Amino acid sequence: MALLKDQAAIITGAGTGIGAATAARFVEEGASIVIVGRRREKLEATAAGIGQPERIAIVAGDVREQEVAEAAVAAAVDRFGRLDVLVNNAASFIPTGFPDPDFEAWRRMLDIILIGCFRFSREASRAMIAKNTAGRVVNVTSIHGTQAEPLASSYGAAKAAVNQFTRCMAVELAPHDIRANAVAPGFVDTPMSVYEGVHELETEHFRKTYVEGRRIPLARAGQPEEIAAAILFLASDESSYVNGQVLTVDGGLTCTF
Repeated sequence: MALLKDQAAIITGAGTGIGAATAARFVEEGASIVIVGRRREKLEATAAGIGQPERIAIVAGDVREQEVAEAAVAAAVDRFGRLDVLVNNAASFIPTGFPDPDFEAWRRMLDIILIGCFRFSREASRAMIAKNTAGRVVNVTSIHGTQAEPLASSYGAAKAAVNQFTRCMAVELAPHDIRANAVAPGFVDTPMSVYEGVHELETEHFRKTYVEGRRIPLARAGQPEEIAAAILFLASDESSYVNGQVLTVDGGLTCTF
């Protein structure tokens, strides 16, 4: 069954990882999509891997820019005639300590993760309301929104804020028949797992602690396609009575964190 047949979606951060996997799954499920990201070449690679160019529009730009949000919504409405789903997935991670954090890193995390989500959600929900669309907003947050570890204060604060923003949107937008939910992944094998040339999922610490030590009960990292499946659930009518929720998809990590 095509869960998103004849619908249109915007997916931010769609050049790699979870965003690219979500783009592929949405097209497979019948949607037309607008994919957004900073690097056009990555977006073009995502589109080429999916095929069906008539169902994919590309908007290259930074989610920190208001005009990018406006362009993405316009692309959906102008090219596909509608907008049903927004997936706020764009993110970045810069390790920041405390009490001596890099202030610019804090500003960057909040602007990309929280304010970027706000910009796109505002423009998308306005378009949905204008066309009386039963829309859905799905925000990709993180277990860092509820769990803490060193050097992740800016990232965790931004993700926690998006969790709460999701709940607030769910209340504000419900009278317009628009639902808002979030997915909170744990460790996922994406390019964000690599920092300064080190792939955290391939380190001895990850293997001994999270896999052999079963801190992740399923003893492995997740794959982008597994997160995309959760996003699809919240973006489809299969979750028609789910609103204002944060769905954790982490292999059981937060049970032992």
